[in-house]
Amino acid sequence: MQEKIVFKPIGVINSPHTDLCRIPAQPVYCEGIEGTVSVDPEYSQGLEDLDAFSHIHIFYFFHQSKKTCLRFKPYLGESEKGIFSVRAPHRPNKLGMSLVRLDRIAENVLYIRDVDILDGTPLLDIKPYIQRFDWRENVRSGWQEEVSDDDAVRRGRRGYDA
Repeated sequence: MQEKIVFKPIGVINSPHTDLCRIPAQPVYCEGIEGTVSVDPEYSQGLEDLDAFSHIHIFYFFHQSKKTCLRFKPYLGESEKGIFSVRAPHRPNKLGMSLVRLDRIAENVLYIRDVDILDGTPLLDIKPYIQRFDWRENVRSGWQEEVSDDDAVRRGRRGYDA
């Protein structure tokens, strides 16, 4: 196994979210919340053709996560779960991922919506959402299936009023 893997941020994500405790838990609870992704100019050529996609996956570093847990009580859970069965930031590698709407691109800035990311978060990568590759039928959602949709919305929004 390789001992060290180094990622270099390729930009920064800006959003109205400045309080970690108030960020809605997933993009689905952030409908319409706008943000930007500023890609470092040296990578701007890589943005060509991305504007044809309505949604993108953005990968980022949970730079404010100061601890690592192998078990964690998620916002929708009643008990601790294994860290790899939740989307909490306190992971061994602090890797985050969100599916957001891409509104437009101006030079090296992506204008996005449905943002659930802390302002100033380092961007690691961008990939297009492609329905034929990413959508699946007959999926299971583990312990999440025990949580009602109403409860998920109430708890997932964390008191945020759009």
